[in-house]
Amino acid sequence: MPAPGTGQVVIQVRAAGVNPIDYKRYSGAFGSDPAMLPMPVGLEVAGVITAVGEEAAGPAGPLAVGDEVVAFSVTGGYATEVVADAAVVVPKPPEVSWETASGLLLAGGTAVHGLTLLNVGEGDTLVVHGASGAVGFIAVQLAVAAGATVLGTASESRHELLREHGAVPVAYGPGLLERLREAAPSGVDAVFDAVGTDEAIDASLELVPDPKKIVSAVAFGRGDTGIQLIGGGPGGDPGTEIRAQAWQRLLPLAAQGRLEIPISRTFGLAEAAEAHRLVAGGHPGGKVVLLP
Repeated sequence: MPAPGTGQVVIQVRAAGVNPIDYKRYSGAFGSDPAMLPMPVGLEVAGVITAVGEEAAGPAGPLAVGDEVVAFSVTGGYATEVVADAAVVVPKPPEVSWETASGLLLAGGTAVHGLTLLNVGEGDTLVVHGASGAVGFIAVQLAVAAGATVLGTASESRHELLREHGAVPVAYGPGLLERLREAAPSGVDAVFDAVGTDEAIDASLELVPDPKKIVSAVAFGRGDTGIQLIGGGPGGDPGTEIRAQAWQRLLPLAAQGRLEIPISRTFGLAEAAEAHRLVAGGHPGGKVVLLP
């Protein structure tokens, strides 16, 4: 490992989060410019600091060898050790497991970003598409905590989980629009889309008069409808400042047991391809994590 430079630390990785963007980038989904190579994979990790460069202070203050931390975003997090800019390194609460910590900030930051743009609160009715996935499930919990009525679309096998967390589950598939109207007879105020299907976007446009009250983290091909796109895809609002501060909300809630992040599977580093196949299938059932 190289020595950390000014404003950097070395982190011994205890867990690395797996996210759809990891395989989408190298698949060419966001372009295939050879200048993007080489392409280290992995954007978020949790681990222990083993070396500290000069002036290495994170958002919560100075960093030291032995600190248990979470880092997002990093370059090449699928590793036993990684060099990270101190500016993206924050303390891991002791109550939060390595697996949970490594899978929280990317998905959680996306959820916080979307809900901030929608300004969902007390008395609002929100539809969350893909409500049992990593991003959608965090959005459900945050919106319920804010006082919103939340309708979550998901496969029927995940409906009980959504009910347990205060959402009204709705099955996707043919007839989705009618089922959503039946579940929200007084109307829908906003939509957070974490699934990106035409079915989800078309139903949302029928339900919500103002397309700006529809935020999608994945439907980058539907920007011509006037919906708000967020994230790293074409035309997406990166929400850099909102996401950079999301840890202040997410990590304390997880430490208090008020934000649940289900872990679907863990894999070793050598099994990263298998982990990607699981996530690419679209129904991992929770966060997927690599354990070096």
